[in-house]
Amino acid sequence: MILINLLPHREMARKKARQSFNVFLLAAVALGAFVAGMVYLWYGWVISEQQNRNAFLTGEIKKLDEEIKEVATLQQEITALKARQEAVENLQADRNMPVHLMNESVRQLPDGMYFKSIKQENQNVLLKGMAQSNERVSELLRNLSRNSEWVTKPDLVEIVAAKVALGPREQRPAFDFTVRVRLQRASDVASAAQAASAAQRAAGPRGAD
Repeated sequence: MILINLLPHREMARKKARQSFNVFLLAAVALGAFVAGMVYLWYGWVISEQQNRNAFLTGEIKKLDEEIKEVATLQQEITALKARQEAVENLQADRNMPVHLMNESVRQLPDGMYFKSIKQENQNVLLKGMAQSNERVSELLRNLSRNSEWVTKPDLVEIVAAKVALGPREQRPAFDFTVRVRLQRASDVASAAQAASAAQRAAGPRGAD
């Protein structure tokens, strides 16, 4: 017996194919939506984590800025304290400067001359006096420049011919002079002494050779 299928099989096959295609299409759309949702969530998580890191770093930077400000303030306070300490030490050392000045004035003053006035302003000193000759003044300048550790930079401001009254009727030629010098602080003298001592120690082995 022969069976003949009279149903529209081609139409049914196309319908089945369309149904399969629609199912695959819906599955692909659903899969794409799921993947897109997962990617969106992942990017959201990454952005959130990065924002958290940025917030943490911002907070730490602010803390560091505050610490830097505190350190800068401490450094300024330390600098100010050192300046005040140095000023106090200089004041204590400068108390003896007039004593050193008087000692050097007497020790370096050649015979045949004397000081009429000594005026000190900070470390600058103005010496005014009378000398028998120009040579005496030149000798004083040499003594101050070579033989004194407390007095430096002697400079002849002026020298003027004058006369000294030895009696009611007797006068002798003389010279009024003004010399400017700079008085060294105790710290400067100590530093110069240390430098000279170091130079001597360094030159010692060479001299021995």
